Amino acid sequence: MSAANTMILAQLHEEINVGTWDTGPFDNDTAADFANALDDTKPEEREALIRGILARTVDAVGWLSEGEEAVAAAALIAAQCPGGDPIDSPYGPEEPMPAFPDDLRTLADEALARVMSEEAGPASNWVDPEDWKQWRANLNRLRTVLAPPPPSIPLFDIEQGQSVTHHRT
Repeated sequence: MSAANTMILAQLHEEINVGTWDTGPFDNDTAADFANALDDTKPEEREALIRGILARTVDAVGWLSEGEEAVAAAALIAAQCPGGDPIDSPYGPEEPMPAFPDDLRTLADEALARVMSEEAGPASNWVDPEDWKQWRANLNRLRTVLAPPPPSIPLFDIEQGQSVTHHRT
């Protein structure tokens, strides 16, 4: 990596750290700006905005430019899942979100896995190890909620009105 690229990354890293005040999904300037963008977007276009952020995060190579937005988007999707926590941050969107389709759960989980990877930008932002641990725990909690339930497979199938007889030989 060139010296110029190293300086640019260091400057980005410093700017990101300045705009983060806590470990929640909307507790940084970038995610708060994303929430404002969602509020300014037509209701029928909000899902596409969220899908785009998540897809770009999954497909990104190297430094993530939209990692904070992807975490916020994943939190919005998780809020609609069983066991999900409502978004109660004053920095989150004020406008209601549409009902998200189930396929966004998987995409959000994949985006969070990418964000948590070592090469990703947001994972390296934490100076305080305790904040880093809390942030990782928050993302792991989101991933647990986003994981679709395992398919239920019947252990046996009994047809109504028929009995099964076993013969010993």
